[in-house]
Amino acid sequence: MSELSLAGRRVALIHPAWHSCGTYRVVLGQIEAYRAMGAEALPIAISSDPGFVPGREWIWKSFTEATPELETGPRYYGGAPFYAMLGPRFLAQTLWPYIHGDQAAIRLGMAERAALSPLVEAQDYDLVHCNHFFLMPVARRLARGRAPILLDTHDLQARQFALINERMPWLAPRVTYEAMLAQELTAMRGADLLLHLNAQEAEDFRALLPEKRHALLYPPTPAAPTGPGGSDIVIVSSNNTANVESLIWFLREVAPKAPGVTVKIAGSVDAGVRARAPEEYTAYKDWFLGRVEDPGAVYANARLVLLPTISGTGLSIKTVEAMSSGLPLIATPQALRGMDCDVLSLPGLTLAETGEGFATALRSAAAGAPHNDSQRRVSAARVYYETRFSLAAYQRNLGALAAPLLAL
Repeated sequence: MSELSLAGRRVALIHPAWHSCGTYRVVLGQIEAYRAMGAEALPIAISSDPGFVPGREWIWKSFTEATPELETGPRYYGGAPFYAMLGPRFLAQTLWPYIHGDQAAIRLGMAERAALSPLVEAQDYDLVHCNHFFLMPVARRLARGRAPILLDTHDLQARQFALINERMPWLAPRVTYEAMLAQELTAMRGADLLLHLNAQEAEDFRALLPEKRHALLYPPTPAAPTGPGGSDIVIVSSNNTANVESLIWFLREVAPKAPGVTVKIAGSVDAGVRARAPEEYTAYKDWFLGRVEDPGAVYANARLVLLPTISGTGLSIKTVEAMSSGLPLIATPQALRGMDCDVLSLPGLTLAETGEGFATALRSAAAGAPHNDSQRRVSAARVYYETRFSLAAYQRNLGALAAPLLAL
């Protein structure tokens, strides 16, 4: 595909109003890829919280300030007004299931009622690219039955919802995984092409929706800096259930077995650890940096990245980001989920399946010499990233998938 294979095309790029997470990094890559191909990409952030309607700058201020990368072009907003939740249909079909734990119903219901920026509603689109099944009501509205819809599934969301629900005090009878999955699959059927971020999810969804078109498309993940380097041993992690569980495991099973080693933990995961494991948080409080404005700087000044992942589904974007930095990595097998088998034999990547094994690898790596910028740029991990997860690879593959839908 040529660099301008989508020249002049208008793309509605619908995404959750999230930041500091893997989905947000994927969305940034999508925007950059479409614009590199000559398309007019219009990011539309949809909030699942009530009252986040367009035009209320004050209510969107936190999200806007946390997403300065979106200021490089036009950006739009959407969300359900409070009055939309007063109707009998919302109360019966959305709110009532939600108080029983139905995460799918509440997200679909809020998206269905989202008010959008007037300029978004007024335009015609050549292509609608939707992120996450629960925003499909917005995608169908903007497609108007004419524009093809690409749906990035990200991962099997019903699994994530079931994980979230394990610790929530929902009313009985609690919603089942099967009920949420059924809603997810129904919404997905409205897309013309389903895009999956990793091989395992692609296989699962092909079995669940054999009648639909599927494609494995590794996400475009912006590269982390490969230098100048420094002495930091780092973990980068946001505040979600799987990340919190993984970090608690690290603090309990690994950190005490690596005395004298100091780790810098960057990201919003600190809030989750403080709530779930206050003793561990207090013991290692000085390690937590909290949310950082520039995650790239964390990698730039590091010598080693730790990926102590013990749970989670779908491709780990933070693992991809860590690989792009060219730094040596210590990872659990779970951190590499969704990648091909070549990753298991990469030089510079140490696999550790137990806390003791992880601690042993950490003690050894902490005593080694740091890699310089030149070494990091040609490292096996960086090359693996470039051939699968770089913007150039994504742009090439996305163009090949989008062109037939647009009859180019």
